[in-house]
Amino acid sequence: MKYSVIDIETNGGVKITEISIFIFDGEQVVDEYTTLINPECNIPAFITNLTGITNNMVKDAPKFFEVAKKIFEITEDCVFVAHNVNFDYNIIAKEFKELGLSFKRKKLCTVRLSRKLLPGKKSYSLGKLCISEDIPLVGRHRARGDAEATTILFQRLYNLDNGSVFASFLNPKSREATLPPLLPKNVFDKLPETEGVYYFKNEDKEIIYVGKANNIKQRVLSHFYDKKKKEITMCMATADIVYTETGSELMALLLESAEIKHHFPKYNRAQRKTKEGFALFSYEDRKGVIHLAWNQLKNVPNPLLKFYSLSEARQFVEKLCETHELCPKYCNLQTNVSSCFHYQLKQCKGVCREEESVQDYNKRVLKAMASVRFKTENFVIKEKGRKEEESAYALVLNGVYQGYGYLNSTESPKSTEDYLSAIEPQKDNKDINRILKGYLKKNDQNLIVLKA
Repeated sequence: MKYSVIDIETNGGVKITEISIFIFDGEQVVDEYTTLINPECNIPAFITNLTGITNNMVKDAPKFFEVAKKIFEITEDCVFVAHNVNFDYNIIAKEFKELGLSFKRKKLCTVRLSRKLLPGKKSYSLGKLCISEDIPLVGRHRARGDAEATTILFQRLYNLDNGSVFASFLNPKSREATLPPLLPKNVFDKLPETEGVYYFKNEDKEIIYVGKANNIKQRVLSHFYDKKKKEITMCMATADIVYTETGSELMALLLESAEIKHHFPKYNRAQRKTKEGFALFSYEDRKGVIHLAWNQLKNVPNPLLKFYSLSEARQFVEKLCETHELCPKYCNLQTNVSSCFHYQLKQCKGVCREEESVQDYNKRVLKAMASVRFKTENFVIKEKGRKEEESAYALVLNGVYQGYGYLNSTESPKSTEDYLSAIEPQKDNKDINRILKGYLKKNDQNLIVLKA
């Protein structure tokens, strides 16, 4: 069996700027190929500072399609080997895919192999391993230097193996080639195939990502197959995964949202905002017309809905106005005007039309307001629990989410106080409201209305 030990440099994890390949036959290096590659895009200054590769250096270098055949042929019938193999492999496979070609090779990761065959190291970065194993590393962060050092490391690992480690890693069922380099296989193997929330942690035990799933194990695995730059970077930093089973997708969604706002994970972009500074409200003028408007949350005693920013509030009202054919002037969208601009354009379908009464217009405003509120102000959503003899509850009182909790199925709450004592208090926010409203549109049979 032959092995192609590969290292690439990129313009920031997207396009290849340099590649180096050493072919190892189990005894010695029998071939080598190294070249700069013109990425056909800019190389950022910070990448140049790291690698020393400049835009001028790659200006006259071959483009990837010009060296694709050579790369394909030299790695054919070889096991693809690299330090953090999924990064290099996925970038190269993506380059081939853009040419309409498929690139598939068996994989081995020298990080994962080192953790198994050289246990107890403080760090498994290539630089630290080279120091601890007395491996020369000339030209760090250049493809040839890193590939040559990785080849020497791989030879040592190959000689340390009694045949079982390499064989187990190459077994597709082991998923060793798929798992992130820092993640122990036993951690992945212990993940359940149930609903819940999972947490990716780095080597410093910091939570870097929170996700929810109907099947935790399968969802986590899907991250490892994702070829997006963000996913690859996140997975490379993942050293541990913990989880919380929730029993249902709704409870997983509620917990995920709360945990993202509590931990602010590096790789969670959605739902990270916590401070809602603006709110939607209504008021009635002297003519009896109901207005919709927004203001700072601290100045709105009974908000219809909360927002993270002024622009978000305006965009929401614009959509609400359009959907329910309301008058922009009476929705705070046209201020300091004596008459409705839409009316002048003969586009206003609101109270500005002489043929429509204030009463008829207000009906549409009330309908619009109802669409952003819960149908009832006090209710419980009952869902399945984490085990057969358990039920889960999410509680809303006076239109405000209170939290969720679990009760034994033999227990039957009879009052609001019973539910309050069973739940874990949580903060209400716009994201939670969106989750609950989306759920109730499809599952209103699980709604239990409480008496005020």
